[in-house]
Amino acid sequence: MNKAELIKELSSHFDGSKADAARALNAVVQTITSTVSTGEKVSVTGFGVFEKIDRPARTVRNPRTGERKEAAATSVVRFRPGTDLKSSVAGEQQAG
Repeated sequence: MNKAELIKELSSHFDGSKADAARALNAVVQTITSTVSTGEKVSVTGFGVFEKIDRPARTVRNPRTGERKEAAATSVVRFRPGTDLKSSVAGEQQAG
């Protein structure tokens, strides 16, 4: 499912208004992005946790050539699914 399809599905919760659904989705994504980028954790109970993780500099290898080089330290986003999401995906619980 892409963003447009997600907005279409969400519009049923906004009386069929795709514009309202798009605004809501964009607000959620923007809020999560800005909060995580500052280093704060965003936890949505039952769904999961978004957090910023700092990776140290390390040596990496190009699998095609075997060449080794240094990769700089960086920050990445980690998502850990919540128990409700895990149960739903595993088929142990009904989604929604």
